[in-house]
Amino acid sequence: MTPRTLAIIPARYASTRLEGKPLRRLGSRSIIEWVYRRVSEAVTDVVVATDDERIYSAVEDFGGRAVITSTEHRSGTDRCAEALMKVGGQYDIIINVQGDEPFIRREQIEALIECFADPDITIATLAHPFDAEEGMAAVENPNAVKVVRDSHGRALYFSRSVIPYVRDAERGEWLRHHRYLRHVGIYAFCPATLLEVTNLGASELEERERLEQLRWLEGGYRIGVAVTPYASIGIDTPEDLARAEELIATYGDEI
Repeated sequence: MTPRTLAIIPARYASTRLEGKPLRRLGSRSIIEWVYRRVSEAVTDVVVATDDERIYSAVEDFGGRAVITSTEHRSGTDRCAEALMKVGGQYDIIINVQGDEPFIRREQIEALIECFADPDITIATLAHPFDAEEGMAAVENPNAVKVVRDSHGRALYFSRSVIPYVRDAERGEWLRHHRYLRHVGIYAFCPATLLEVTNLGASELEERERLEQLRWLEGGYRIGVAVTPYASIGIDTPEDLARAEELIATYGDEI
């Protein structure tokens, strides 16, 4: 039976690097409309969770659905939990798609949902292999979060450091000896788990690495990690937006 799925897109107006990011234009649409329409290709029930009336109105104007959430949330996960309580309904899976991912693909969302075929999984996320052409500099970048998995595809650890350490090879050769995985920050939850994790206090590992998902691992949750061939193309800066505009101009909706 197909799981009943709700996709929630948290979207804030305030951003230190690109204020009003969800409403910035990308080709003929706003960024938030791109995200909404791409997600809607895979999930019937989609809602934007925002703390800003301008975003709420923009979503309604293009025919989407939105809810107003608190301005006090510290993470998109917390905002999704409030949105779930406001939307109501009976769902098997809740997907949290960041509001700055206009090129998210149907296949990525389907891969997240497939993780729940494992009955022990209550949280799922994605990873994308580092390209050998990127070199070790890309793997060593602390802004590129790495993840390692067990033999069942469950997360063992997430880190800003390079994991694993390849003991018997020169550092410049590590990409030839191991497939390093870059974490893609898209999540799916069982509804009860989503509500539970928002009540967890910050954990020691989370505080050290500044990675929210470590709180969940420390809390004993098993996180399924699906490997996707598609890289994440998020928008955080004006430079990211310019590159996204180039992609739209070249590929249109086919990106």
